[in-house]
Amino acid sequence: MKQNSEDNSQQGIPASKPGRLVFASNNAHKLREIRSILGSSWEVLSLEDIGCHEELPETSDTIAGNALQKARRVHELFGCTCFADDTGLMVDALGGAPGVYTARYAGEACSPDDNIALMLRNMAGESNRAARFATVIALIDDDGEHLFEGEVKGSIAYRRHGDGGFGYDPIFIPDETGISFAEMSPEDKNRISHRGRATRRLAAYLLGEKK
Repeated sequence: MKQNSEDNSQQGIPASKPGRLVFASNNAHKLREIRSILGSSWEVLSLEDIGCHEELPETSDTIAGNALQKARRVHELFGCTCFADDTGLMVDALGGAPGVYTARYAGEACSPDDNIALMLRNMAGESNRAARFATVIALIDDDGEHLFEGEVKGSIAYRRHGDGGFGYDPIFIPDETGISFAEMSPEDKNRISHRGRATRRLAAYLLGEKK
């Protein structure tokens, strides 16, 4: 049964309030990165914060489509300003895979370690290690739907490097640095990462809205 915004707001922090945004995620790593980039100008709430326990749809064949699906569902339920993201890792030697299946590359119930292990197996013996990460953030506010994109080019390492970050960070080496995301400080990663670039474009729009 569909819940309305009043019903949902009673289960958590009210979603609609000036200066408040709902990020359609409960991923602690993503929330930390995005809150760090947006700073104190906006209060960013997670799905758990607002009492949203519904599994959001991700059935599109593009990362932009998945981001829009999630944002639209949260907006439909809560009537709030909200945004969602989706990220794809595109590897040249794998024909652009895993792409839209990046988070579930090794299966629906896989862990990040499972994904990394499968990637390293599939890339064994490959000399072309070129890859790129892309993030699309979909925002829905009173003015409609907006997309913000970020991309970073790099390569897939032959083995894991570093113990920071999350996801594929130990095996993705951005061209700008020569070291993996997992070897970088959070601040340095945010400066050049796909999600960091998309979030700064989101922030520029949001701060422009506040002027």
